[in-house]
This record gives sequence, C-alpha cells and structure tokens, in this order.
Amino acid sequence: MIAIIDYDAGNLKSVVNALNYIGKEAIITRDKDVLLGADKVILPGVGNFGDAINKLKHYRLVDLIKEIAARKTPFLGICLGMQLLFERSDESDGIEGLSLLKGEILRIPDSEGLKIPHMGWNSLSINPDKKLYKGIPDGSYVYFVHSYYLKAGDENDVAASTFYSTLIHASVEKDNIFGCQFHPEKSGDVGLEILKNFAAL
Repeated sequence: MIAIIDYDAGNLKSVVNALNYIGKEAIITRDKDVLLGADKVILPGVGNFGDAINKLKHYRLVDLIKEIAARKTPFLGICLGMQLLFERSDESDGIEGLSLLKGEILRIPDSEGLKIPHMGWNSLSINPDKKLYKGIPDGSYVYFVHSYYLKAGDENDVAASTFYSTLIHASVEKDNIFGCQFHPEKSGDVGLEILKNFAAL
C-alpha cells in the first residue's frame, strides 16, 4: 500500500488516481501508524515552501517523515514535496526544510521570452543508472508547474535534469529518497512509467 501524506497542500486526488490507474492501492492520510506501516510514501504538494513546512509542523509530520526516511521506506517527493526534502528555499528565507538531502531551492532567473512560473512540457536529460527511470528514454517529456528550482548539493543525487532559463535538477534519487520537480501524475505515459518504477521498488 502506498500512503500519500495529507497536509493540506494541494490536490492529492490526481496522484491517487494515477496510482489506481496503474493498479496500485493508495491512501491519503496523516495517521502516524498508517504512514509508518506503508510500503511506500509520497509527499506531494503545491504552494509556498514556508507555508508547507508550517503545515507539516502543525500536523506533527516533520519528525515522522524523518523516521519514515530513516526506516529506508521508499519515499517520493513531488513538485513542492520534492523541494521540501532540501535545506532551504529562496521562497521562504530563514525557514529550514526537511534537510533529508543536501541542496537549495532557488528562484528561476528571469529570461527574455520565458514566462515564470514555468508551466508546460520539458524534456529530461536522464541518468540511466537511476531506478526511477528504468526503461524511460532519454529526452522524454514531462509536465512542470513551478517558479523555483532545485540546485542539488551533490551531483550524484541528480536523476534527471532539464533546462528552462537555467539548468534545473528536475529529479533526485539517493538511497530510498526520490523526488520529481515535475508532476508524474500529469505527465502521460512517461509519468505513469515513473510511478510504476517507484511502486515496484
């Protein structure tokens, strides 16, 4: 069973629908026992970095997420959920992220002819050694909606990258921790394959 963390940060139903579509049982919850007992856990999210951290604190989920990660349960952050895995964000000065991985979240720099937020399909430059991208061709397109991007602290953690005004670390993978800046649940067949790979871990 895949547990999706509910902390009032966006539409979680689309993630459930995508998982159900590939034949996986998923539950939206913030119950400690359910989350600790899950085979895999997903942290989605849209919105503001600082607000999201405060909501996680409000629901007493910060230490719980760290415990899940320490237990080596496969853990996937999506969009804002991926950004929260890191140490800090330009979006919310002085607010510490979950710090499960090293890196920072920066604002996408202004560039003539490019709109921010970045909304749309971009191709991925994929590290073929990463489990999340097994069988997925380099250059595959996925769907993004974001104004801030990851600069990973360790290049070895980067599973896929893209370019939009700057080099964007679009996906990460280290041990049992995974992240996608894009929305796999909105990325067609490619996104479903990524979710299948995560579910198969």
